[in-house]
Amino acid sequence: MEIILKYFPNLTEEQKLQFSSLYDLYTDWNAKINVISRKDITNLYEHHVLHSLGIAKIIRFTPGTRIMDLGTGGGFPGIPLAILFPEVQFHMVDSIGKKVKVATEVANSIGLKNVTFCHERAEEEKQLFDFVVSRAVMPLADLLKIIRKNIASRQHNALPNGLICLKGGELANEAMPFKHKTTIFDLNQYFEEEYFETKKVVYVSP
Repeated sequence: MEIILKYFPNLTEEQKLQFSSLYDLYTDWNAKINVISRKDITNLYEHHVLHSLGIAKIIRFTPGTRIMDLGTGGGFPGIPLAILFPEVQFHMVDSIGKKVKVATEVANSIGLKNVTFCHERAEEEKQLFDFVVSRAVMPLADLLKIIRKNIASRQHNALPNGLICLKGGELANEAMPFKHKTTIFDLNQYFEEEYFETKKVVYVSP
């Protein structure tokens, strides 16, 4: 939890409580339904929560922004972002029902009011959103093909509406077809831990 306060020191008491509750909740649920690698659960705050909040280092979503978290798994990046941005609406989608159940139960336990959940494939989602966020579920080209239909045209953030995803490693080839629409942010510019050396936030306007 200290690592969250290190980079986000201005949290409210409620936000601190919500973040600090995540470890026990995920540890408990992970014992029943494996949503985080068992050996990685001890790194929950650095590898999952802070990693998700990397998106908040490149954009501060304005109140009322609507966001879809595609392939949310156990709730990343959506749940940490929903805690940080209580006035932003998050719709969290995953094709695996038991993962949606874990994310739903965690959100309910910490009293998140700005999240909805749906067990479906992203291709089936018809609603419009300002942004789609995702944690490296598939190559950029495939992601964009699925989510173009979901991006609203009306803008009210500093970045134009689009896709924001968390990825690692070498992305030049993957981003090449969209290079004029893509910005890649290195998370090691924001977080000093070794884990973030190769981690990136990729923004693409559709």
